[in-house]
Amino acid sequence: MPTITPFLWYDDQAEEAAEYYVGLFPDSRIDSVSKTPDGKALVVEFTLLGQPYRAMNGGPGHPHSDAVSFQVDVDTQDELDRIWDALLADGGEPSRCGWLFDRWGLAWQVTPSMMGKLMTGSGDPEANARVFQAMMQMVKLDIPALQAAAAGR
Repeated sequence: MPTITPFLWYDDQAEEAAEYYVGLFPDSRIDSVSKTPDGKALVVEFTLLGQPYRAMNGGPGHPHSDAVSFQVDVDTQDELDRIWDALLADGGEPSRCGWLFDRWGLAWQVTPSMMGKLMTGSGDPEANARVFQAMMQMVKLDIPALQAAAAGR
């Protein structure tokens, strides 16, 4: 059975990035690091939340783009805040609607796990529109504010 593994290209920080990411999420680990003849990391295989990834130190010329990003669903505001702050640490850049770029330029969206239900699950188009409008005003998502918008408060 074929599998799909996200493959991330870094200038020369693949091992550093992988080590950082595995420290953020449970069920995460570095699986292997292949090295060049001079001992530098070339390809890093790692697992985040049970999902395999590969990262390569391929040199410059292939920067990350928000055309490919990773969405992290969380259950609580505390977890959202923790992951948001960690991904922004040491040079990350916030964007809008829960999106950010980490210090390596990789795009992430940190969202409440109930976001789909808040956006469409109520069956009330007005409530869905309120949640959408509230989200559009946010940088980091605020779960209580999104729930209040859904409830019409």
